[in-house]
Amino acid sequence: MSMSNLDFDLNTLVKILDHSSDEIFVLDKNMKIIYVNDACKKHYGLDKEDVLGKTSLDLVESGYWTPSIFPEIFEKKAPIAVKQKTILGAELLTSAVPILNEKNEVEVVVTTAREMQSYKMIKAKEESNGAADQVEDPFAIITNNEKMKNVLKFAQKVAATNSTILILGESGTGKSVLAQYIHENSNRRNGPFLTINCAAIPGELMESELFGYTAGAFTNASKSGKKGLIESVEGGTLFLDEIGDMPLPLQAKMLQVIQDKKFIPVGGTKEKTVDIRIIAATNKNLAEMVENKTFREDLYYRLNVVDVKMLPLRERTEDIIPLTYNFLYKFNRIYETNKLITEDCLDWLAYYSWPGNVRQLENLIEKLVITSGDVIGIEDLPEGIFSHGKQQIEKTSPSSLNEAVEQAKREMVRTSYKINRSSRRVAADLQISQTQAAKLIREYCQDLQE
Repeated sequence: MSMSNLDFDLNTLVKILDHSSDEIFVLDKNMKIIYVNDACKKHYGLDKEDVLGKTSLDLVESGYWTPSIFPEIFEKKAPIAVKQKTILGAELLTSAVPILNEKNEVEVVVTTAREMQSYKMIKAKEESNGAADQVEDPFAIITNNEKMKNVLKFAQKVAATNSTILILGESGTGKSVLAQYIHENSNRRNGPFLTINCAAIPGELMESELFGYTAGAFTNASKSGKKGLIESVEGGTLFLDEIGDMPLPLQAKMLQVIQDKKFIPVGGTKEKTVDIRIIAATNKNLAEMVENKTFREDLYYRLNVVDVKMLPLRERTEDIIPLTYNFLYKFNRIYETNKLITEDCLDWLAYYSWPGNVRQLENLIEKLVITSGDVIGIEDLPEGIFSHGKQQIEKTSPSSLNEAVEQAKREMVRTSYKINRSSRRVAADLQISQTQAAKLIREYCQDLQE
């Protein structure tokens, strides 16, 4: 078929581009994004309406991709190809081409980006040259949730101090990642960061492990003694995970470390001084444990100078798909695969309540990368997640033609309003009168209006 025989409108062309596995961006002369296809969701965790109208520098400053190439392409007015990394961990080979007008000025820039995982030869070359440019940021916290963004802003604020911090939250929410995030944003970032899981060390060994011991302190003790874990964190941050499981006898010694930065090794008589910051975390109700006399009240108040609560994944559902892609990129690299995931499967994951939180999602994606075929589909999901997703789909599926029409109309109006932000432009986009557009916006978009 020749090009002259092709006959389709703009909407059809947009649908075609949305099915491209490559990312496609178009920027105007002011570096403002005027078009992007659906690939932006899997690379940045953002919907198209969250990207359109922003400048490329907005996304760079927000950490969605690095490095930026657009100032350079406007200066050179020539095509550029560069390797980029996105906030979700995708590695892209990005090509940008400027389109010039008759005055040799840049009118628009068209960029395409393909995941580096697809380039086996490039990957092999990188491995032979070392992997210095493939280092991940293990302290990045991915979120599009406003409450979670406020948690990170607060964490950055308290990171600048030396205050003791207590991180609260359910198991699997990422309390240890937040502790590392605080350390990396503090003036102790160049010092050590050590995690001690108080539930993992037997009570009878914990004191000598934490505080060390002197020569001959107990049977089978080293003749030269041993430096404790606390002392090894000099100048850095000590993260006490599952602090609620610390035995009561040790809590008094830990209180002295927090208050005075001093301790006495097991079998010793002389105090040692240590310069450390304490961050603690628990999924238990410490206030209730204080009432039950299973946790020291004075230690609780010393730990709880500043408290930060990590949200469960069910309260930040907009992060499920970005996190899924982040883990997919991570495990594709680890296991040297290039697994894809279907839209249906993503919907099923988004419907699930995730009682095990982010850790459960990460473990599932690793399992799916290992056990699935080239494309991860709903048939690969565990029975519990599959059944739950099926129930949710049945609940939300329209039961009648009228309900289906109403649902489609609501979605079209909301999508148009998110992009156009005025009744006049919505009317033009949906080819209806402005009066009708204004009425539909009032009916469907109240939560979107400022």
